[in-house]
Amino acid sequence: MMQSLLFFGIVLSIYGLVEFYGWQAIKTAISPSSVNTMKWVYWGISITFLAIFLLYRPVLQKFIPRPMMVYFATTFLVLLLFKVIILLFLVPEDITRFFRFAAAKFSSSPVSTANAITRSQFLSRLAILAAAIPAGSLIYGALANAYNYQFKKVSIKFPNLPDAFHGFRIIQVSDIHSGSFNRTEPLIEAVNKINKMGADIILFTGDLVNDKSDEMDPYMHIFDKLQAKRGVVSTTGNHDYGDYTQWDSMADKVANFEKFKGIHKKLGWNLLMNENLILEQGGQKIALIGIENWGKGRFTKYGKLKEAHAGTENIPFKILMSHDPSHWDAEVRPGYPDIDLTLSGHTHGFQFGIENKWLKWSPSQYIYEQWAGLYNKGKQYIYVNRGFGFLGYPGRVGILPEVTEITLLKA
Repeated sequence: MMQSLLFFGIVLSIYGLVEFYGWQAIKTAISPSSVNTMKWVYWGISITFLAIFLLYRPVLQKFIPRPMMVYFATTFLVLLLFKVIILLFLVPEDITRFFRFAAAKFSSSPVSTANAITRSQFLSRLAILAAAIPAGSLIYGALANAYNYQFKKVSIKFPNLPDAFHGFRIIQVSDIHSGSFNRTEPLIEAVNKINKMGADIILFTGDLVNDKSDEMDPYMHIFDKLQAKRGVVSTTGNHDYGDYTQWDSMADKVANFEKFKGIHKKLGWNLLMNENLILEQGGQKIALIGIENWGKGRFTKYGKLKEAHAGTENIPFKILMSHDPSHWDAEVRPGYPDIDLTLSGHTHGFQFGIENKWLKWSPSQYIYEQWAGLYNKGKQYIYVNRGFGFLGYPGRVGILPEVTEITLLKA
């Protein structure tokens, strides 16, 4: 108990320091006539946001809908980031000023303050400008990019692809995270566009929900419209099992997952859980393998690739649907060299980064070797989809939501 109180006290002290420096920067940067009004605005917003943040789980959860809280939390964290950056600018100056003052006390030279106000104003305005850039980017990413779907096209050549499947077109969708949505119009537009593409098959590679199966209820009438010549085939991601929420009992968790599986059936999707599907065309065959989530590290390993692979040994070409791309290097490549193409998602490209023809960077790359787009080692390929939805931060900066058309070609 004492340790918890101590930790809370330390965190609150740090938060107070951040808020103090934020206020000092704004107070110094604005005109003196506006200080009194801005003081009430600044501290009113800061205290209100902190109170809601602290009281949400114990008190306010019943009154504030979760999607609204996501946007509130995002605004709170953006403002906090803004003030942390200001602190990083101003603390070094205060430390330098302290040592200059201390040195002057022990010397006969008087402390010059002729330019102190001008210097403080300059640093405060510079700090505000520097903090506004990332904060503004996060706000823009939430307002403009959460539903800014990028329809990407990728062609991959394989020497062992059966001739009958040359030109076979796959639409990959991943990480819908329906519990994060707060709009339906962009979803309807995206589904209509996917259907107009007339793909041979649609493959969904996991994370349909955030935590609970009923998060999908408001969007059933949208996603059940997805169409392809061979329908929609899906598999599970780490969020689909309800592992990240509190359940009253294990029976409730089991019931939630049973409902989740039933949702795929109601959508008309063929859910593959450690099993395979043989696709035949022109008298030739390829295998589609779908496993439950298998993630390196802390993620629960539900996937059973040996079980899912069984029966495909004599099929000349194999596609694996595996949500977490860490599975590729950890188990797929070392143990199953006959799996030609793996389709994954999971990373979202961190929903943040830089991606253009000159530079591709995201914090995600420090966690996952394969984190966005197409990779190959030898004859094996993996495509990591950047995700259709979003989680936590309700937006995208640099790494935009994606629908991918993958065309298989005979080399």
